[in-house]
Amino acid sequence: MTEITEEIVEVKVEKKRIRLFSKAWFEKLLNNEATSGLVMIFAMIVAIICANTAAREPVHHFLLTTITLGIGDQMFPKSIEWWVNDILMVFFFLQVGLELKREMKEGFLSDIRQVFVPCIAALGGICCPAVIYAIINNSSPQYMHGWAIPTATDIAFAVCVLMLVGKHVPQAAKIFLLAIAIFDDLGAIIIIALFYNQGVYLSLLGYACIAIFALYLLNKMQVTYFLPYLLLGVVLWLCFLNGGIHTTIAGVVVAMAYPMRVDGEKESPLNRLMKVLKPWVDFFILPVFAFASAGLYFGGVTVETFTHTLTLGIIFGLFLGKQIGIFATTWVLIKLKIAAFPKSVTMLDLYGVAVVAGIGFTMALFVGKLALPGETMQQEIRLGVICGSVISALWGAVVFHYGRRLKQWFMVKVLKKENLPL
Repeated sequence: MTEITEEIVEVKVEKKRIRLFSKAWFEKLLNNEATSGLVMIFAMIVAIICANTAAREPVHHFLLTTITLGIGDQMFPKSIEWWVNDILMVFFFLQVGLELKREMKEGFLSDIRQVFVPCIAALGGICCPAVIYAIINNSSPQYMHGWAIPTATDIAFAVCVLMLVGKHVPQAAKIFLLAIAIFDDLGAIIIIALFYNQGVYLSLLGYACIAIFALYLLNKMQVTYFLPYLLLGVVLWLCFLNGGIHTTIAGVVVAMAYPMRVDGEKESPLNRLMKVLKPWVDFFILPVFAFASAGLYFGGVTVETFTHTLTLGIIFGLFLGKQIGIFATTWVLIKLKIAAFPKSVTMLDLYGVAVVAGIGFTMALFVGKLALPGETMQQEIRLGVICGSVISALWGAVVFHYGRRLKQWFMVKVLKKENLPL
């Protein structure tokens, strides 16, 4: 039987007051997952305000402004929006890759017994939204390519919701959500690599293989200086860009090549790199992406927009698909006695985790741009992603905050039963 455990370590420490705006205060603020989630929510709200005020046209023109960068013959005259999606988001995927490697080497994913349950739950949470989306868009084959939009979880938003209702959530339930999100990220990487390439050119992928082998040699030589990895990452990015593979995969490959441990060093080079990278990703790259992608124009939202199969497929995929897929698979594993949770975790907690996993903001918007490029359907995608994510967040907060009391009331007042487990 696979058991999701929670470790409780009691350490007597003297409480220290952290002075406001001190270095320790800023470090605590920057390392708080809820903070990054709140910053992204703020960026999303600013984007929506700009999209519905006089700032709409200036912001739109700014995002379409062409910036030309490059060396020699390799010049790229691209819009700011393109640079955000194909350069800044590479560093986001670099961080995702680093987190995956850390978990596989020394964290949750290093123990196969702890991996099985969240892996199967995440698989259910990927397949069920995709099926619901496909059923709703069955009569609209032109939108079927967007089946992966509602399949991923935005961990920053999800953790933010859990932090806001933190005292009502057992630690093991939080660990379970984080594990599901890790597999969701892995699933998103695989989906992007396999289904959203633009036609593969084998000659350029051959050069990419040479770059990957060079990264492998750096790892074996235990090189911890990041510049060589960055330079080879640029070569890999160019190969993927012209070879038909999405450029963000380059970030994942570089992350997997960077060493977790080296001889003679106590601190992990990978953890050290993550400490440098994380504030930039959480407080610059993701908010910039949210601002560039979440500008929902309410003037263009009509009854037809809300009832569009693309919009409904994303909303129901995120809100219903995620909770059905994750909760149903977890329930089956528990009933089959394949999985077990601590007594502090109830089925209501697991349902709450499944609901919160329907917050798919960042990755859903990103996959939406890959699946259905161009501005034609972006209004429906934004509306679907924002509505599905907000509904999941609000209902998840209700489940965690009021779920036990509502269930107890229902049992006592309606079913006339008392002292039943929650």
